[in-house]
Amino acid sequence: MSLLTWGMIGAGIAVLVAGLFLVRARFAAASGAGRVLVLGPVFEAVALAIFAAEHFLAARDLSAIVPRWIPGALFWTYFVGAALLAAAISFITWRYVRWSASLLAVLFLIFVATIHLPNLTKHLHERLFWTIAVRETAFAGGAMVLAGSLWPRGRSAGTTLILLGRFVVACTFVFYAIQHFLFPLFVPGVPLGKMTPAWVPAPTLLAYIVGITLLVAGVGLTIRRNGRTAAAIAGTVLLLLTIFFYVPILLLEIRSPLAVEGVNYVGDTFLFAATALLAGFGAD
Repeated sequence: MSLLTWGMIGAGIAVLVAGLFLVRARFAAASGAGRVLVLGPVFEAVALAIFAAEHFLAARDLSAIVPRWIPGALFWTYFVGAALLAAAISFITWRYVRWSASLLAVLFLIFVATIHLPNLTKHLHERLFWTIAVRETAFAGGAMVLAGSLWPRGRSAGTTLILLGRFVVACTFVFYAIQHFLFPLFVPGVPLGKMTPAWVPAPTLLAYIVGITLLVAGVGLTIRRNGRTAAAIAGTVLLLLTIFFYVPILLLEIRSPLAVEGVNYVGDTFLFAATALLAGFGAD
């Protein structure tokens, strides 16, 4: 197993252990759906740490993604890695979270504006392009909700961030749900280009279950009194999908050239699960 694979996995495990230890007091103080939601920032931090490690250990490869018109591609790759790591530390220590979440949302939106939108006309009819662009936007939406929930009560900025971020996540849920129904043989959760492995039993049924969950949760997020429950259910299903679907895939690919891809799929779905949980913050 390569240093890159070890580094990404090690970073994720380290942050998960530290995050679960540090969240104990807030977890004990929460009740009902809130106990699930309070784990959202921890899971977000785990995924951010995985991708931060990738930015540090595979910087030259990732620098190729930086648009050519932006000078200093390698510098910006390391900068993004440092930003992701800083946000992960902020989330698990629960310090300056309002600002780290706000800046994280801005970072994801910059990805969309500089990497995806300039290629819109070239890939207008490609399913995978829209899946990735919407994914990055949803990640920004989850961070918006978290930031808005920590804004001083009564401030319009906080309310705006919550409503806008939750709307973005809800729309993403519905969009992905439709993809699960139309293309059930692609991996569930974030429906990217990978096909569901042949050893997975009833892949179409699994896709439909995840699709129905996302559809119901997407509608539920738009209803104020159901927001927390919808977010908790969607986040839990996506978390279970990560543990019982993507982690086994990673373990089977760990000694193959697909190892890094396997870690990325785990990190992506973990981040999507965290985004679902963050969408429930600030809801009554």
